[in-house]
Amino acid sequence: MSFEVCTSIEIDAPAERVWSVLADLDSYASWNPMIRSASGELVEGSRLDLRFQPDGSRPRHFRPRLLAVSPGIELRWLGNPGVPGFFESEHFFKLEPEGDGACRLDHNMLFRGLLIGFARKRMEAAVLEPFQEMNRALKQRAERRD
Repeated sequence: MSFEVCTSIEIDAPAERVWSVLADLDSYASWNPMIRSASGELVEGSRLDLRFQPDGSRPRHFRPRLLAVSPGIELRWLGNPGVPGFFESEHFFKLEPEGDGACRLDHNMLFRGLLIGFARKRMEAAVLEPFQEMNRALKQRAERRD
């Protein structure tokens, strides 16, 4: 069983600029309202160290494995917060050039596993608004002209 939470936003900056913000893990604490800290090497197969803490929630620590690192195109990781096969989450960011130096960010999460039917509504509620908040913050950061 699986389901996907999908969000997107138009950003008035080239995909390379948006990628530079996404790839600067050390700066997440200064702009990201969802992932409050991030560290690790952006190399496929390696693990990141993330602290997920949207406003009003308690911090959760994750160590997802990077599945795709394509600068200016895609960042994707797989998290297993429990037992693989029972509950997994694949989190990804895709950048699509839109012309005139802008791009579209698709920021999605695919949930799969045997326990998804029991957790679907709770997971949708837990990630939809934080994803949208992160998208807006990423847009603001990438569109800065300094």
